[in-house]
Amino acid sequence: MEQRFARESRCFKTSRIFPTDVNNHNTLFGGKLMSYIDDIASIAAHKHCRRSVVTASTDSVDFLSPIHTSDSVCLESFVTWTGKSSMEVFVKVVTEDLKTGARKIAATSFLTFVALDDNKVPVEVPQVIPETEEETKLHESAPQRAEMRRMRRVESKKLAGFFTMKYPWE
Repeated sequence: MEQRFARESRCFKTSRIFPTDVNNHNTLFGGKLMSYIDDIASIAAHKHCRRSVVTASTDSVDFLSPIHTSDSVCLESFVTWTGKSSMEVFVKVVTEDLKTGARKIAATSFLTFVALDDNKVPVEVPQVIPETEEETKLHESAPQRAEMRRMRRVESKKLAGFFTMKYPWE
């Protein structure tokens, strides 16, 4: 079985926060950050398997601290765990106050991606090998998150069967 180190998938994205990026609270719009997160996570997944990937789920996005226009935001992502054709990707969002240099963790996120072959069929991915303390902690706790994802997916499918697909005016 092919294996790759977590560091081989590691990616970074740094952006400045502009007035057009903020909400009515004058902090970074959550949807904008979620777009950054999906983008950088998809690059990490693609680098890990060297295949096309699709987002299977955004498992969590935890907004821990507001991001202001005086901040820059740096996203770091890497593959933490692999299944047969799926990969869990962790994204850490660090803000830096550009005036003071103070940094803080503003958000964390876990996403799942599936690797696809040229016919858009799921394909096996290399196993990931953690090296750092951070990578190892995330790798060791990944099976528990995978089980929660599996249970949530089952419940989501049940719930989807209950919903109507009619428009309100029909």
